[in-house]
Amino acid sequence: MNVNECITTRRSIRKYKPDPVDHSLIESIVSMASYSPSWKNTQITRYIAIDDSSILKKIADDCTPVYNSNIIQQSPMLIAVTFIKGRCGFERDGSYSTKKEDRWQMFDTGAACQTFCLAAKEKGLGTVIMGIFDEDKITELLEIPEERELAALIAVGWPDIDPEAPKRKSVDDLLQFR
Repeated sequence: MNVNECITTRRSIRKYKPDPVDHSLIESIVSMASYSPSWKNTQITRYIAIDDSSILKKIADDCTPVYNSNIIQQSPMLIAVTFIKGRCGFERDGSYSTKKEDRWQMFDTGAACQTFCLAAKEKGLGTVIMGIFDEDKITELLEIPEERELAALIAVGWPDIDPEAPKRKSVDDLLQFR
């Protein structure tokens, strides 16, 4: 699969086959995601792969709204995407490097999430990035260290659907030249 095909055929998958996802496959996807660009090459993104059904159930039942809960309940794996706080967008003395202050952390983590999802697509897996969840409850449940912050959840599995591409805005709507 070439990069154009991977980008144009990747969809948010919300229904998965029950087949497990091999840990070595996730390791190879994270290895690819490690090539995501990051502020001053800080590489702050970290991943927690969850395939323990009891933890998945707790996250689905206690930490997410029903529409995300339904996805998680039938997903064989969930990735909790975290980042190391205070490194991206900062100078060594702890001051902000730009007016964007600490927002670069989420920017870099977002780029890593997209790279993760494209690498998963290339391996035949489906993904959906979720951003609505109880951050405090999941942080406690997964024992995420204080120096890291939960940014997103990514459901991962073998797709059980093949959704059509939603309509895209035209290049004229998206691009300006000056």
